[in-house]
Amino acid sequence: MIWLVLVIIVVVLVGGGWWGWPLLAGILGVSSVTDKPGALESIAQLMRKYDITPAEVETAFHAPASSRPVPVQRSKGDIAKTLFIYLGAIFILAGISTYVGTFWESMGGVMRVFMTLGVGYILLIVLVSALHENKYPRLILPLALASVFMMTGGWFVLIHEVFPHGNNWRAAVLSVFGVMALHQGALLGKYRLTVLAFTTLFFVYGFMQVGLDMLDVPFAYIAIVLGTSLFLVAIALEKTSFCVLAEPALLIGTIWLNSGLFDRIANATSASWAGLITGLCVMSAAYGLHKAGRYSRLTGLGYFIGSIMAYSGLFDLVHNTSFELVYLAVAASMLYACVVLQSRALLFTTVIAMLGFIGFYTAKHFANSLGWPITLVLMGVAFLGVGTIAMRVKRQI
Repeated sequence: MIWLVLVIIVVVLVGGGWWGWPLLAGILGVSSVTDKPGALESIAQLMRKYDITPAEVETAFHAPASSRPVPVQRSKGDIAKTLFIYLGAIFILAGISTYVGTFWESMGGVMRVFMTLGVGYILLIVLVSALHENKYPRLILPLALASVFMMTGGWFVLIHEVFPHGNNWRAAVLSVFGVMALHQGALLGKYRLTVLAFTTLFFVYGFMQVGLDMLDVPFAYIAIVLGTSLFLVAIALEKTSFCVLAEPALLIGTIWLNSGLFDRIANATSASWAGLITGLCVMSAAYGLHKAGRYSRLTGLGYFIGSIMAYSGLFDLVHNTSFELVYLAVAASMLYACVVLQSRALLFTTVIAMLGFIGFYTAKHFANSLGWPITLVLMGVAFLGVGTIAMRVKRQI
């Protein structure tokens, strides 16, 4: 028996890389295209995302292979130079980190500020120089992130050294995030980079979150206001050069907004009603994205999470009441929506909900009855027969 368990574990671990991701991708509806309608839908989504016209597609399709741009081959010297630049930057940062970690306690306050905030501003100067010269584009992202990290930590160190006995962490965070938002906003105004747009949004929304919290605004209202704001910002980002940030911004904004709605509804009614209503809201947002033909990954994720919340809330509401069978009726009716929407994520949660409820209802009311499982099997055979007949009729129409 032990050997059998070990064999199963080995098979699962070895085979997980082969079937694990395709299974998850299939559930969320992000699997690769396997048929012509799916390919056409994928092409249409890409055209909407990047604002490509049919005329441009036709021109690119009929263009001869000789006129298409050929990727530039990098020389070995260029590759070696880039490699040494990366190695040099890594060793410099490693040396600074090791020195700070080893001698932090023995340093004075001025030295601590210099090794954090000072290094951060040195990296900022290097970043601005690289942006101005435009010679090392691959260093822009690591330089931007490293400078932001060091400057943020350095400002906190400076505040701690100036106010060693202060305990108002919210005021410190508000000050640092405000300064960093100004920094990144100024850089974004000069250099239109996606990484700068990301850091600017991060510090701006962090500043607003802490500021509203200091004004004693309830968390739910903060989440609703900032989540709605970020949702609108994400829609605006779709029409800019920072469109790559639109999808994660939509995800975070939706989660933020619905967490606030859940809290308010739960306080006014119950957690069950909050789960049901919030789940329906998430599914509605996913349906809107589905109808617009945008962000298939967010659509599948929205159907998946929203349906889980809705089914959980509905079950808690009808559990141990005379309306228990309403749950099964709702889940069965959702199968129609699964077919119409062609959502595998919604189909997965609906099937699990139906099977789980049937198991629960059987254990509760028909624990020792032979007729009930036979009835379920006969009902299943009948539904399969009806489905087969319907498919044949559809082909003949």
